[in-house]
Amino acid sequence: MARRFAAGNRAFAFCDVCGLRYKLKELRDLVVRGRTTSVKACVTCWNPSHPQLRLGELPVDDPQSLRNPRPDQSLVLGGDRSARTIQWAFNPVGGVNESLVPNTPNRLVVSVAVGTATVEIT
Repeated sequence: MARRFAAGNRAFAFCDVCGLRYKLKELRDLVVRGRTTSVKACVTCWNPSHPQLRLGELPVDDPQSLRNPRPDQSLVLGGDRSARTIQWAFNPVGGVNESLVPNTPNRLVVSVAVGTATVEIT
């Protein structure tokens, strides 16, 4: 049975991207979105099909919310659960007037230290 095409062992072709001459068997087909195109490219111009071009082809399930969530009970004020109370930090530091903003105890403590710096000139 006769072959349909010649072997092409010594045939040359031109890269469709850069236009340089190469052996025909060195050129590769470009693949775009998983499909082979008829564009032949040399080894320098050829790039594999990038995975980001295939977005939307595969189903992605990325749930963000919980079913039947429960609130954090440690936010309740009073008793032993008041460990997460709000601490206001503005001028002066922690200086909240208890009569204006009730239920906000001031537990912030400020400590300041002053040191010395020496400069050595040579």
